[in-house]
Amino acid sequence: MRAADIRSGGGWQGFASVLLFIGLWQIGAVFADSRLLPGPAAVLASLIGEARNGVLFHHLGITLARVGVSFVIAMVIGAALGIALGLWRALDPWLNPWLVILLNVPALVVIILTYIWLGLVETALLVAVALNKIPNVAVTLREGARALDRDYAEVAQVYRLGPWTTLRDIIIPQLAPYLLGAARNGLALIWKIVLVAELLGRSNGVGFQLQSYFQLFDVPRVMAYAAAFVACVLLIELLVFAPLDRRMDVWRR
Repeated sequence: MRAADIRSGGGWQGFASVLLFIGLWQIGAVFADSRLLPGPAAVLASLIGEARNGVLFHHLGITLARVGVSFVIAMVIGAALGIALGLWRALDPWLNPWLVILLNVPALVVIILTYIWLGLVETALLVAVALNKIPNVAVTLREGARALDRDYAEVAQVYRLGPWTTLRDIIIPQLAPYLLGAARNGLALIWKIVLVAELLGRSNGVGFQLQSYFQLFDVPRVMAYAAAFVACVLLIELLVFAPLDRRMDVWRR
C-alpha cells in the first residue's frame, strides 16, 4: 500500500467499504427472510464445511489452474498481436475484421462450438477461453503501441540499441499501463468464462460445483464458492497487480 493511500485513509476506507457491504447483505437477508438469500454467517458456514472436507480446495485449485493457463495464453498471443498491429499499420486492415468478429461473438457460442469441434476435453476449454480474451488484449495493446513516443525509438537507433534492449527498456515500460489494464480486465473476464465452460462441459472445477448445487437449490454453497473465488482474485490484485502498479508509478516519475 502506498504511503499516500495510508495518509488519505485509502486503506481503512476500503476495509470499511467491505464491512458496509457485508452489513447491507445481512440486513437484506434479515428482511428477505428467505432461504434464497442466506446471510453472511450461513455462507461462511458452508464455506468452512466445504474447506474442511477438501472439496473446495480441490475444485478451486483446478479452476485456478485453468484460469492461469488461459490467462497466459491470451496475454502472450494477444499482446504480440496487438503490438504488431500497432507498430505495422499495414497489418491492421487485414486483421482488424477478425478482431471485430471475435470481440462480438458471444462467449457461450465460442465455448459450445469449441466443445463440438474438439470434444469435451481440457484443450477445448483452454482454447475457448483464450479465444474469448485474445481480441480484447490485442485491441488494448494495439492502442498502446500506436501511442508509443517516437522520440524514444530515435534514441534507441542513435545509440544502436539491440532489439531486446529496445523492447525491454523502451517499449515495455511505455506499454506497461496497457499491459496491466489488459491483465486486470483479462483476469476478470477469463475466470467468468472458465466457470461457464466448466458448467457446460467439465466434471470438475468451481463451475461444475455451482451447477451441482444449483440443481439442489443449495444457495449458501453456491454463494460460498463464488465468495472463495472472488477472495482469490482480490488476493491476486493485492499481491501481483498492486505492486506492479506501484512500480509503474516509479517509472513515470
